[in-house]
Amino acid sequence: MSPAHSETARLLVRWRQGDRKALEQILARDLPWIEALVRRRLGPQLRAREETVDLVQDAMVQVLRSGPRFVVEDGQRFRALLARMVENEIRDRARWHASARRDQAREQPIPGDSVLWLDSTDATPSEIVGAAEEQELLRLALELLEPDDRAILLLREYEKLPFPTVAERLGIAPATARKRFERVLPRLARVVGDLRAGRLDAALEASTVGHPASDRSDQRLPPG
Repeated sequence: MSPAHSETARLLVRWRQGDRKALEQILARDLPWIEALVRRRLGPQLRAREETVDLVQDAMVQVLRSGPRFVVEDGQRFRALLARMVENEIRDRARWHASARRDQAREQPIPGDSVLWLDSTDATPSEIVGAAEEQELLRLALELLEPDDRAILLLREYEKLPFPTVAERLGIAPATARKRFERVLPRLARVVGDLRAGRLDAALEASTVGHPASDRSDQRLPPG
Protein backbone atom coordinates (compact mmCIF):
# COMPACT_ATOMS: atom_id res chain seq x y z
CA MET A 1 0.00 0.00 0.00
CA SER A 2 1.36 3.41 -0.96
CA PRO A 3 2.31 5.88 1.81
CA ALA A 4 0.02 8.32 -0.01
CA HIS A 5 -3.04 6.39 1.07
CA SER A 6 -5.17 8.18 3.63
CA GLU A 7 -5.57 7.26 7.27
CA THR A 8 -9.05 5.94 6.41
CA ALA A 9 -7.68 3.59 3.75
CA ARG A 10 -4.88 2.39 6.04
CA LEU A 11 -7.32 1.65 8.87
CA LEU A 12 -9.67 -0.25 6.56
CA VAL A 13 -6.86 -2.33 5.10
CA ARG A 14 -5.57 -3.17 8.59
CA TRP A 15 -9.09 -4.14 9.66
CA ARG A 16 -9.54 -6.33 6.58
CA GLN A 17 -6.27 -8.03 7.52
CA GLY A 18 -7.63 -8.87 10.98
CA ASP A 19 -6.26 -6.03 13.11
CA ARG A 20 -8.83 -5.43 15.86
CA LYS A 21 -7.07 -2.26 16.97
CA ALA A 22 -7.93 -0.76 13.59
CA LEU A 23 -11.60 -1.44 14.28
CA GLU A 24 -11.28 0.25 17.67
CA GLN A 25 -9.71 3.28 16.01
CA ILE A 26 -12.47 3.46 13.41
CA LEU A 27 -15.11 3.34 16.13
CA ALA A 28 -13.35 5.95 18.28
CA ARG A 29 -12.93 8.29 15.32
CA ASP A 30 -16.23 7.89 13.46
CA LEU A 31 -18.89 6.62 15.89
CA PRO A 32 -19.87 10.05 17.31
CA TRP A 33 -20.36 11.52 13.82
CA ILE A 34 -22.31 8.52 12.54
CA GLU A 35 -24.43 8.31 15.69
CA ALA A 36 -25.39 11.98 15.35
CA LEU A 37 -26.34 11.52 11.69
CA VAL A 38 -28.27 8.30 12.22
CA ARG A 39 -30.15 9.80 15.17
CA ARG A 40 -31.12 12.80 13.05
CA ARG A 41 -32.36 10.66 10.15
CA LEU A 42 -34.09 7.87 12.01
CA GLY A 43 -35.41 9.98 14.87
CA PRO A 44 -38.38 8.19 16.51
CA GLN A 45 -37.18 4.81 15.26
CA LEU A 46 -34.34 4.96 17.76
CA ARG A 47 -34.70 4.19 21.40
CA ALA A 48 -33.86 6.42 24.37
CA ARG A 49 -30.82 8.68 23.99
CA GLU A 50 -28.67 6.67 26.40
CA GLU A 51 -29.24 3.50 24.36
CA THR A 52 -28.62 5.00 20.93
CA VAL A 53 -24.83 4.99 21.04
CA ASP A 54 -24.77 1.31 21.97
CA LEU A 55 -27.28 0.50 19.23
CA VAL A 56 -25.34 2.38 16.56
CA GLN A 57 -22.00 0.96 17.71
CA ASP A 58 -23.35 -2.58 17.58
CA ALA A 59 -24.72 -1.94 14.09
CA MET A 60 -21.41 -0.42 12.97
CA VAL A 61 -19.45 -3.44 14.17
CA GLN A 62 -21.87 -5.80 12.44
CA VAL A 63 -21.64 -3.86 9.16
CA LEU A 64 -17.84 -3.77 9.28
CA ARG A 65 -17.72 -7.50 10.01
CA SER A 66 -20.25 -8.84 7.53
CA GLY A 67 -21.11 -5.97 5.19
CA PRO A 68 -19.54 -5.24 1.79
CA ARG A 69 -15.74 -5.27 1.97
CA PHE A 70 -14.58 -1.94 0.58
CA VAL A 71 -11.77 0.53 1.06
CA VAL A 72 -12.28 4.24 0.44
CA GLU A 73 -9.69 7.01 0.64
CA ASP A 74 -11.85 9.94 1.68
CA GLY A 75 -12.91 9.98 5.33
CA GLN A 76 -16.14 11.88 4.73
CA ARG A 77 -17.24 9.54 1.96
CA PHE A 78 -16.41 6.59 4.19
CA ARG A 79 -18.60 8.03 6.93
CA ALA A 80 -21.45 8.63 4.48
CA LEU A 81 -21.29 5.07 3.14
CA LEU A 82 -20.99 3.52 6.58
CA ALA A 83 -23.82 5.63 7.99
CA ARG A 84 -26.10 4.46 5.17
CA MET A 85 -25.32 0.82 5.97
CA VAL A 86 -25.75 1.36 9.71
CA GLU A 87 -29.21 2.83 9.07
CA ASN A 88 -30.10 -0.24 7.01
CA GLU A 89 -28.86 -2.55 9.75
CA ILE A 90 -31.06 -0.79 12.31
CA ARG A 91 -34.07 -0.78 9.99
CA ASP A 92 -33.59 -4.48 9.29
CA ARG A 93 -33.61 -5.27 12.98
CA ALA A 94 -36.87 -3.40 13.36
CA ARG A 95 -38.45 -5.03 10.30
CA TRP A 96 -37.41 -8.65 10.75
CA HIS A 97 -36.39 -10.94 13.58
CA ALA A 98 -32.64 -11.04 14.04
CA SER A 99 -32.47 -14.69 12.98
CA ALA A 100 -34.10 -14.00 9.61
CA ARG A 101 -33.36 -10.39 8.75
CA ARG A 102 -30.09 -10.73 6.83
CA ASP A 103 -30.11 -11.26 3.11
CA GLN A 104 -28.27 -14.29 1.77
CA ALA A 105 -25.56 -12.19 0.14
CA ARG A 106 -24.41 -10.83 3.49
CA GLU A 107 -24.02 -14.30 4.92
CA GLN A 108 -21.95 -15.73 2.07
CA PRO A 109 -18.21 -15.99 2.84
CA ILE A 110 -16.02 -13.66 0.82
CA PRO A 111 -12.97 -15.17 -0.91
CA GLY A 112 -9.60 -14.47 0.68
CA ASP A 113 -8.37 -10.96 -0.02
CA SER A 114 -11.35 -9.83 -2.06
CA VAL A 115 -11.73 -6.17 -1.13
CA LEU A 116 -13.31 -3.51 -3.30
CA TRP A 117 -11.12 -0.43 -3.61
CA LEU A 118 -13.22 2.67 -4.21
CA ASP A 119 -11.93 6.02 -5.56
CA SER A 120 -8.35 4.72 -5.58
CA THR A 121 -5.81 6.78 -7.49
CA ASP A 122 -3.56 3.73 -7.97
CA ALA A 123 -5.76 1.68 -10.27
CA THR A 124 -8.14 2.02 -13.18
CA PRO A 125 -11.74 0.81 -12.79
CA SER A 126 -10.92 -2.36 -14.71
CA GLU A 127 -8.13 -3.12 -12.25
CA ILE A 128 -10.24 -2.25 -9.23
CA VAL A 129 -13.12 -4.53 -10.16
CA GLY A 130 -12.32 -8.16 -10.88
CA ALA A 131 -14.55 -11.21 -10.85
CA ALA A 132 -14.34 -11.64 -7.07
CA GLU A 133 -15.28 -8.00 -6.49
CA GLU A 134 -18.46 -8.08 -8.58
CA GLN A 135 -20.37 -9.58 -5.67
CA GLU A 136 -19.11 -6.83 -3.40
CA LEU A 137 -20.23 -4.19 -5.89
CA LEU A 138 -23.74 -5.59 -5.90
CA ARG A 139 -23.84 -5.86 -2.11
CA LEU A 140 -22.65 -2.29 -1.68
CA ALA A 141 -25.05 -0.97 -4.32
CA LEU A 142 -27.91 -2.71 -2.53
CA GLU A 143 -26.92 -0.99 0.71
CA LEU A 144 -27.00 2.40 -0.99
CA LEU A 145 -30.59 2.12 -2.21
CA GLU A 146 -33.42 3.90 -0.48
CA PRO A 147 -35.14 1.79 2.22
CA ASP A 148 -38.27 0.98 0.17
CA ASP A 149 -36.22 -0.01 -2.87
CA ARG A 150 -33.86 -2.13 -0.82
CA ALA A 151 -36.71 -3.83 1.01
CA ILE A 152 -38.49 -4.92 -2.15
CA LEU A 153 -35.26 -6.32 -3.62
CA LEU A 154 -34.45 -8.24 -0.45
CA LEU A 155 -37.92 -9.74 -0.26
CA ARG A 156 -38.18 -10.62 -3.95
CA GLU A 157 -34.61 -11.57 -4.89
CA TYR A 158 -33.09 -12.93 -1.68
CA GLU A 159 -36.09 -14.33 0.16
CA LYS A 160 -37.61 -15.44 -3.17
CA LEU A 161 -41.10 -14.39 -2.13
CA PRO A 162 -43.94 -14.12 -4.68
CA PHE A 163 -45.27 -10.64 -5.37
CA PRO A 164 -48.50 -11.15 -3.37
CA THR A 165 -46.42 -11.98 -0.29
CA VAL A 166 -44.03 -9.11 -0.95
CA ALA A 167 -47.00 -6.78 -1.25
CA GLU A 168 -48.48 -8.06 2.01
CA ARG A 169 -45.17 -7.54 3.84
CA LEU A 170 -44.90 -3.98 2.53
CA GLY A 171 -48.57 -3.09 2.91
CA ILE A 172 -49.13 -2.37 -0.79
CA ALA A 173 -51.04 -3.91 -3.69
CA PRO A 174 -49.40 -6.78 -5.63
CA ALA A 175 -49.47 -4.73 -8.85
CA THR A 176 -47.72 -1.88 -7.05
CA ALA A 177 -45.08 -4.24 -5.70
CA ARG A 178 -44.37 -5.55 -9.18
CA LYS A 179 -44.10 -2.03 -10.65
CA ARG A 180 -41.78 -0.89 -7.86
CA PHE A 181 -39.57 -3.91 -8.40
CA GLU A 182 -39.36 -3.22 -12.13
CA ARG A 183 -38.46 0.43 -11.46
CA VAL A 184 -35.74 -0.32 -8.93
CA LEU A 185 -33.77 -2.71 -11.15
CA PRO A 186 -32.43 0.00 -13.50
CA ARG A 187 -31.73 2.19 -10.46
CA LEU A 188 -29.65 -0.59 -8.97
CA ALA A 189 -27.83 -1.01 -12.29
CA ARG A 190 -26.94 2.70 -12.33
CA VAL A 191 -25.53 2.55 -8.83
CA VAL A 192 -23.45 -0.53 -9.68
CA GLY A 193 -22.12 1.24 -12.77
CA ASP A 194 -21.13 4.33 -10.81
CA LEU A 195 -19.41 2.25 -8.13
CA ARG A 196 -17.58 0.24 -10.77
CA ALA A 197 -16.23 3.49 -12.25
CA GLY A 198 -15.25 4.89 -8.84
CA ARG A 199 -17.94 7.61 -8.90
CA LEU A 200 -19.00 7.47 -5.25
CA ASP A 201 -20.86 10.77 -5.17
CA ALA A 202 -22.79 9.80 -8.29
CA ALA A 203 -23.63 6.42 -6.76
CA LEU A 204 -25.03 8.07 -3.64
CA GLU A 205 -27.05 10.49 -5.76
CA ALA A 206 -28.30 7.86 -8.21
CA SER A 207 -29.55 5.72 -5.36
CA THR A 208 -32.08 8.41 -4.45
CA VAL A 209 -33.25 9.31 -7.97
CA GLY A 210 -37.02 9.08 -8.11
CA HIS A 211 -37.37 9.83 -4.39
CA PRO A 212 -38.13 13.58 -4.27
CA ALA A 213 -39.27 13.26 -0.67
CA SER A 214 -36.14 11.43 0.42
CA ASP A 215 -35.11 12.21 3.98
CA ARG A 216 -31.50 12.29 2.77
CA SER A 217 -31.74 15.15 0.31
CA ASP A 218 -32.20 18.02 2.74
CA GLN A 219 -30.43 16.85 5.84
CA ARG A 220 -27.49 18.86 7.13
CA LEU A 221 -24.58 16.69 8.05
CA PRO A 222 -23.06 16.92 11.51
CA PRO A 223 -19.67 18.64 11.57
CA GLY A 224 -16.76 16.36 10.80
